[in-house]
Amino acid sequence: MQPFRYHVLACDQQKPDGMPCCRGRNAARLIEVLRQQLAAQGLLDEVQVTVTGSLGLCERGPNWVVYPDGVWYSGLTSEDVPEIVTEHFVNGRPVQRLVNTDAHAVKAEIVENRNRMMAAIRARDAAGVLPEDFQQMVRGYQASRVVLSALELDVFSAIEISGEPATVAVLSRVLGTEARGTEVLLNALVALSLLTKKRGVYANLPLAKRYLVSGAPDDARDALKHNLSLWKTWSGLTERLETGKPVAFQAMQNRSQNDWTVPFIAAMHRNAALRAPLLVQHVGAEDVQRLLDVGGGSGAYSIAFARANPGLTADIFDLATVVPIAERHVVEADLEGRVKVRTGDLTQDDFGSGYDLVLLSAICHMLGPEENRDLLRRASEALVPGGRIAIHDHVMDADRTSPRAGALFAVNMLVGTSGGGTYTFEEIKAGLRSAGFEKVRMIQEEDQMMGLVEAFRPQ
Repeated sequence: MQPFRYHVLACDQQKPDGMPCCRGRNAARLIEVLRQQLAAQGLLDEVQVTVTGSLGLCERGPNWVVYPDGVWYSGLTSEDVPEIVTEHFVNGRPVQRLVNTDAHAVKAEIVENRNRMMAAIRARDAAGVLPEDFQQMVRGYQASRVVLSALELDVFSAIEISGEPATVAVLSRVLGTEARGTEVLLNALVALSLLTKKRGVYANLPLAKRYLVSGAPDDARDALKHNLSLWKTWSGLTERLETGKPVAFQAMQNRSQNDWTVPFIAAMHRNAALRAPLLVQHVGAEDVQRLLDVGGGSGAYSIAFARANPGLTADIFDLATVVPIAERHVVEADLEGRVKVRTGDLTQDDFGSGYDLVLLSAICHMLGPEENRDLLRRASEALVPGGRIAIHDHVMDADRTSPRAGALFAVNMLVGTSGGGTYTFEEIKAGLRSAGFEKVRMIQEEDQMMGLVEAFRPQ
């Protein structure tokens, strides 16, 4: 079977520092360029690209293998990619100057590298050395902290707007930072493939330029800064486990507008903007006239429902600190007449009545079981007879260890709330039934979205 004219196996193996590997020789960038060139030539349906682990020629990388021709390319650069696409994939002529032509030598080198790798693994195991992937997991905070500090200082914006070559001297002056530390941070950002450095001048790579610069079309700085708040709460995990109380806990309405609310809602909005159309598709908007979006944040879900059904009106219910943010998004969506924003506290206030659908998206995990039962009771009272509730949240399996994202998110709730957590379907079902709901079912397993549970108020 040959569903594509060509199949490219492109190595992007990452090995420990100091060891030769394709990732260390810009393999990821070459793969990106390859896909761009294939798109430009209209070949995406003709040439399949699969990213692989080591192909065994580590000292020669980056390496690609092209089938069905069995052509092995090595030592590639970004400048070689357009030639390969045009000559090999369009004209059917492999670029001979880049091809490994001695099959016996290639096989011998691969076998030698494999044997050397296996010997190294045995030696590490015999010496009791920790597995490298585990060590990388433990050290994961290092790269995270570098990026977060760069965001706090707005390094990426400074590079674009300095008006001068972005040297250490220029950037430390613009940022108001000490020169030695600035250079160390900038060099780390280069190592993390967010910046380039040429003759002492730093520049943003495409990802940084697109997402991390003030005023960029996809500026994600506010959303990413929510991780600064999480950094502080997660640092108190050990104390939380010892004392049973979250460190420096603050109720939502008392949290700082600029340091917490704006980054948090920005982060939630970016997630919701992707998930909202899928959620509307699964829940259905065609029979909904009035929607109550409890803790609706930026309003992304209400906006998506309103767009899906021109006859639908929605009320976003959230704290006073969030209301101006939601109102801004509603205005930008040109839906002021159909999507309204109401101020209230979802933990205690009455929701009103006459709604066909109540949406609880990413709400239940913030609350403890008793708080959720009270929330669901008030949600039921807000619905018309036969109305629906949709709960969009992490839904755990019976032993609470899967999905992985939900298990880690339970830790996030442990350090950040007084009683929140992630719940199993049976727990959610029991809470809904205690509030009088019926016909409880899961309508979307956790996949691209979080889990989605639906239930009805009796007629």
